Amino acid sequence: LDQANKGLMIPPFVWHEMHDFSEDCILLVLASEHYDESDYIRNYEDFLIAVNRPFIHPLSDVHSERIGQNTRVWQYSVILKDAIIGNGCNICAHTLIENDVLIGNNVTVKSGVYIWDGITLEDNVFIGPCVAFTNDKKPRSKQYPESFAKTIVERGASIGANATILPGIRIGRNALVGAGAVVT
Repeated sequence: LDQANKGLMIPPFVWHEMHDFSEDCILLVLASEHYDESDYIRNYEDFLIAVNRPFIHPLSDVHSERIGQNTRVWQYSVILKDAIIGNGCNICAHTLIENDVLIGNNVTVKSGVYIWDGITLEDNVFIGPCVAFTNDKKPRSKQYPESFAKTIVERGASIGANATILPGIRIGRNALVGAGAVVT
């Protein structure tokens, strides 16, 4: 830092080790009474793995192990075990993602969205808050079809808040669906 009044002050009781690599590069190894030596990252490869792994909020219920690097899953989200979610996604609070769902890379799913079996969101898709996807053209209680209609939202498409997407729809590349629209 070129000025003493800029930067972040880290008191000595917080850091565990200090390594001075050059005039302008210092590494502090932070310590905490909540961790022991086995919790500390000791090499760069392990550091990259740790910082790139998905963030799963502790108040979410995630069963899938196929969630990409740098993806964030926020509180009160439920993701079933066979769902596949790509890298760099943001899955906001109060979402549900079922088993037969494929979500590409860099997808944003805002709060209050339920993504049912049979739905695919390709790369760079934006799903606004409270978008309603459906996957059964003739829903009846406790009567399930052999397979659900496939709905595909193609690369780069955006769906506005509170839109309703009926089953078996293909929303084209870079399409924009307005807020509150019903797509049949």
